[in-house]
Amino acid sequence: MTGAHDIIIIGGGHNGLVAACYLARAGFAPLVLERREVVGGVVVTEEFHKGFRSSTLAHAAGPLLPSISRELELERHGLEIIKPEVRVFAPARDGGRSLSLYDDPKRTAHELEKLSAHDAKSYLEFHQSFARIGRVLAPVLQMTPPSLEKPSVNDLWGLGKIGKDFRGLKKKDAYRLLRWGPMAVADLVAEWFETELLRAVVAARGIMGAFAGPWSAGTSAALLMQAATDGQAFGPSSFVKGGMGALTQALAKAATAAGATIRTGADVVGIRVKGGRARTVVLGDGEEISARVIVSNADPRITFLRLVDPTDLDPDFLNKIRNYRSQGAAAKLNLALSGLPSFSALKNFDGDGAAQLQGRIHIGPDIDYLERAFDDAKYGDYSMHPYMDITIPSLTDEGLAPRGAHVMSVYVQFAPFKLKEGDWTSRREEFADHIIKELSDYALDLKELIVGRQIITPLDLEQTYGLSGGHIFHGEMSLDQFFTFRPLIGWAQYRTPIEGLYLCGAGTHPGGGVTGAPGANASREILKDLKGS
Repeated sequence: MTGAHDIIIIGGGHNGLVAACYLARAGFAPLVLERREVVGGVVVTEEFHKGFRSSTLAHAAGPLLPSISRELELERHGLEIIKPEVRVFAPARDGGRSLSLYDDPKRTAHELEKLSAHDAKSYLEFHQSFARIGRVLAPVLQMTPPSLEKPSVNDLWGLGKIGKDFRGLKKKDAYRLLRWGPMAVADLVAEWFETELLRAVVAARGIMGAFAGPWSAGTSAALLMQAATDGQAFGPSSFVKGGMGALTQALAKAATAAGATIRTGADVVGIRVKGGRARTVVLGDGEEISARVIVSNADPRITFLRLVDPTDLDPDFLNKIRNYRSQGAAAKLNLALSGLPSFSALKNFDGDGAAQLQGRIHIGPDIDYLERAFDDAKYGDYSMHPYMDITIPSLTDEGLAPRGAHVMSVYVQFAPFKLKEGDWTSRREEFADHIIKELSDYALDLKELIVGRQIITPLDLEQTYGLSGGHIFHGEMSLDQFFTFRPLIGWAQYRTPIEGLYLCGAGTHPGGGVTGAPGANASREILKDLKGS
């Protein structure tokens, strides 16, 4: 058996690295064990075709909470953020219309005047209301969910502060916050906008990563959490120079500089429990490493159903974990292109319209389109007309592709983990061909520009990247698996039924994305216990 450590962290994804940073800065010496040969989890940059590098999975910078980036001094460790002016470009399927949304709300409102005077006016109020609500919700991201059974003084204090901020909202905003959470996002956007393309762009953030359509109840909650991260209802369009892997490399440098140790190629296959306490981790080669504290950045299902012996858990807890919903709905396609695609909707822009493509490109022209895409998945097939979230990061980061060439990163939804006919092994290339065919309706010359491609199916997400059911957020972020219910009621404070074993991944509050908040929050609770023991 290898010598004992203060803390072992299973998984070198971004949340595991954030936790390692904070624990090391507090004077401990965490050991991070990463199964793959590169740290980062779903936040990595890899060469998928000779000379072409892409953010393999997550392709926009979260955003990482500014407080975490500042406290860990990530800029000093090489982190450089790129922020295009255009946040989202959304072409219509017919190629005749498009919509550009900017970081600047006034510029976005001016752009909307071309489509709807009503929406141009409504958008400013919408943005301002969301920003105010976002400021109230922002502290929730960095708090430990309270215990519902036995709330502590700290729990009550935290809730009191949120209640005070809530009372500080304008009456109309307070009413909106209470009403919007359980709503279907399709209903929310219909109250504000009349332009279908705009409705779809906003609604898409409510279903991103979810096994749900815009008419599913509770999908507005994800939109509100998006507002909490940066005050906007649209998804992030910030990029990391060098690809998203440069973010986790900066975190790894910060962690090691603070005193953490990182081992790659270390596949943890078990957690040994003795006397009700987690004592050691077992690696695939038989090596055992003991620790005072074990922290799992793996998702809840992998942690409790694969790594822990079922006899070490209460049967009721096990049953609840088995019913924890983690049915993935996303896939990824990375394309190596010999040139910049020509989007039909850009024909009226100056030059090649490259400036409009520097942020995110939204494919999903209306609410019905998004709902039908979900319908296909409900019945066990991938979407015939999928919702796609696309970036061309080489437009602002030339080092990702050869001169004149480009990388296109395509997030695709819906692609259910379980297919009614066939499986992902036999249908992966068919699926990739279908995505390219659909995208070619918007960029007619796309096929002739492709020199290489990488398709990542839900099965790949589980087998290669360790995501149960291929779920990119470690489980559905629905209202019943949210805040004090994430992952389970009674176990939302990063601790587990096994003493000395903690969770720090996206299966804990506040969930998925690249905020780093689960790792930071978990480290705070671990330090409380360590300093109190």
